[in-house]
Amino acid sequence: MNSVMRAGFAKVDITPRVGVELCGFGPYLNRHSVGVRDRLWARAAAFTASGKTAVVVACDLVGVTRAMTARVRARVAATAGLPEDAVMISCSHTHSGPNTANLIGWGDADEPYRELLPGKIAAAALAALADQTEAELSHAESPCPGIGLNREYDIDAPPLEEVLRDDWRPAKPELTDTTTHVLAVRRSGKLVGWLAYFGCHPVVCCQETRYIHGDYCGVAMGNLEREHPGAIGLFLQGAQGDVNSCVVHKPELDALLALDVIAGRFARAVRAGLSAARPVAVDEVRTARRLVDFSRRPLPRTEIERQIAQEEAFIERPEADERDYATRMAIVRLATWRRFLAGTNRGEALAVPVEVQGVRLGPVALLGAPFEIMQAIKNDVTAAARTPLPLVMGIVNDLLGYAPDRTCAARGGYAADQVPLMVGTPPFSNIHDELVAALSALDAELAT
Repeated sequence: MNSVMRAGFAKVDITPRVGVELCGFGPYLNRHSVGVRDRLWARAAAFTASGKTAVVVACDLVGVTRAMTARVRARVAATAGLPEDAVMISCSHTHSGPNTANLIGWGDADEPYRELLPGKIAAAALAALADQTEAELSHAESPCPGIGLNREYDIDAPPLEEVLRDDWRPAKPELTDTTTHVLAVRRSGKLVGWLAYFGCHPVVCCQETRYIHGDYCGVAMGNLEREHPGAIGLFLQGAQGDVNSCVVHKPELDALLALDVIAGRFARAVRAGLSAARPVAVDEVRTARRLVDFSRRPLPRTEIERQIAQEEAFIERPEADERDYATRMAIVRLATWRRFLAGTNRGEALAVPVEVQGVRLGPVALLGAPFEIMQAIKNDVTAAARTPLPLVMGIVNDLLGYAPDRTCAARGGYAADQVPLMVGTPPFSNIHDELVAALSALDAELAT
């Protein structure tokens, strides 16, 4: 079936007020912003073919909540009549923006900002829908070296002067993304927008930095937009659960200088992809959405009460000091265990079903979940996919912590045990296999 594809792009400024606390890198850091290095954006792309429409919004944010996503979808439905499965909200997971997810202790949320945010994201989606005209989609997979390092399996910890050399590569590049997928959209040969997919934590700037920006990916998209006036570039976060940028945990001045270097590498890869992209047919747009009950570790009341007593004993030590990381982290865990106990007392489930979502644009399938997905999971989904170009996306429509692979989950620690408590959910018991199954089922539905 032949069909003309229509596409539209738009963006809305979502930069918060200077002074909001920035999100990431530790509990209760009081890391308040002191200025705007680069503005934050909600960038939207809308696609229609064969009577079906989907809109993807990419935000320079650590994440959104499921409640925010619901509010955005309700506004888009009221104005444009699109169903829930036609609206996907992706976030870059920048740690140089405000706490817009339900992360306990990881930067106080600015409630006025969070209350107004869904309206701004919806405005970007609606503007992209209104901007749609006949267009052509092209695709390229472009080399993208020298950005990521697998922090779980690559013990390489090179000094700053080494990673800033253009010839630097991680010891195990196969455990990272080494290419970026670029989807370019043109009208009558003119570039009007693109989507750049890549998996790596945006953490070039970290605990000691206090400026608002979208990190390497946000800076790169802004630079490329200036090269192509009027065009809009969306960054789609891939499997970054175990991949950090090669510069992280550096002093503020070093980090800010390195930010332009790493952003330049990513922009160079996307730029090459825009040049190399070749047309792909988009005869139809398809969407799918599922709610999945991922299995969790059992948390009986006795275990919850034991954990509360343990954390309270630690915090009540005479030498406990709020300047101590371990004390602050214990307070994060205590808040979650108390929440679990209150929910148990009310007879509530400690976890609710999780949404996974897929959008297909011709041969391309965007397969999204609200996790920081590890590379091995992405690789398993990609290997089993029936669609020609499956792109596994994390931080979609919600933020529920890590989806650790089997090895990481068995080892335990930060990603498998600690982060679930930061987002107020019990740890998963088999997220690797279950997430592969859920995303593969989405892929199969989109492929038929």
